[in-house]
Amino acid sequence: MASFIIEGGHELQGEIRPQGAKNEALQVLCATLLTSEPVRIKNIPDISDVNNQIKLLKDIGVRVEKNGEGDFTFQADHVNIEYLQSDEFLERCRRLRGSVMLIGPLVARFGRAMVSKPGGDKIGRRRLDTHFLGIQKLGAEFCYDAERGIFDIQANGLTGTYMLLDEASVTGTANIVMAAVLAKGTTTIYNAACEPYIQQLCHMLNAMGANISGIASNLLTIVGVDSLHGATHRILPDMIEVGSFIGVAAMVGNGVRIKDVGYQQLGIIPYTFRRLGIELIHEGDDIYIPRQDHYQIDSFIDGSFMTLSDAPWPGLTPDLLSVLLVVATQAKGSVLIHQKMFESRLFFVDKLIDMGAQIILCDPHRAVVVGHDKQIRLRAGRMTSPDIRAGIALLIAAMSAEGTSTIDNINQIDRGYQNIEARLNALGANIRRVE
Repeated sequence: MASFIIEGGHELQGEIRPQGAKNEALQVLCATLLTSEPVRIKNIPDISDVNNQIKLLKDIGVRVEKNGEGDFTFQADHVNIEYLQSDEFLERCRRLRGSVMLIGPLVARFGRAMVSKPGGDKIGRRRLDTHFLGIQKLGAEFCYDAERGIFDIQANGLTGTYMLLDEASVTGTANIVMAAVLAKGTTTIYNAACEPYIQQLCHMLNAMGANISGIASNLLTIVGVDSLHGATHRILPDMIEVGSFIGVAAMVGNGVRIKDVGYQQLGIIPYTFRRLGIELIHEGDDIYIPRQDHYQIDSFIDGSFMTLSDAPWPGLTPDLLSVLLVVATQAKGSVLIHQKMFESRLFFVDKLIDMGAQIILCDPHRAVVVGHDKQIRLRAGRMTSPDIRAGIALLIAAMSAEGTSTIDNINQIDRGYQNIEARLNALGANIRRVE
């Protein structure tokens, strides 16, 4: 098991460029199953979750050609349907949450899908009801083997229909959209997720010959087509990594420029960091964060206590609350972090408290952070990364701490951040990977 050894207190300076978006990559990779023609995808991040998804596609018969760094062509012209029922395939699905998005394309094109109940971050229950209810409404039949934890989905053709989703699930919307593009008739999805990653998936599918309208809204209309063809697609910069780098620059930066961030797709993220008092300068498609000797948390217009909470797009992504919480530990003022969507994501704060942060964990969803105004540095410590986003938050905390810290279980960080220690070390950090 790998660990990071982090010598805190080093100032970072220079330029860094975000990787391709992990969450978009996991969706569009699955969409390549919808056609037998080649689909070229660029800016694919070199991270373990995405690499495992690509390996899964190879295993089921998708031909994969690497054109260059982050540039791959996929052709699903000889998919092995029998392998989809094998214990080997189902065990691999169990270890990769993104495997659940194979259901929509496989059922739409081949009439059958089998997947295990997927894993992923341990951040509370992440239900799959929206995926299954939506695809059931299109005409598929589900059978769940509780003893083996396996879903068996079959359909003798899908038919378009109207549906109101019970939650605006991003992966649920992606799965339903990918199933509906080959269904007969028109599908209307109300309360659809509308994150930039869903928008990108819909644009890619339209480039492949689908007929999707209402993109960027929560009402999608999909007119089914008989087949899709090949296309070329480029993945957006990862907004979560952009936010993580803003957090790094605020805590330990001495002038950091984040290049090519896809600013128009960042939504409320820059505004949220500004509410913590962080100075951000938007220049072209870059964000420049000057040295932050102090930053002061805003209050609301009526003077009431600042609260940051997550919400479906265009609200604040839950994936950045861990980073925002760490940044707040060195701000002037106090803030309530309200994690509404996952009940276990704030439990990592006990590690920050051990480092000297002033945090009150009110309950599984809420934490009050009282900032040190950079007057008291965090203490180094030994900690374990519980999930991707808490892992990067702990890494940022360790970089700002006094002394040398160790973070174990960094494979969690590797799932979402490409070669993170080398990229931060290039800015002046001192992070060493040990096995």
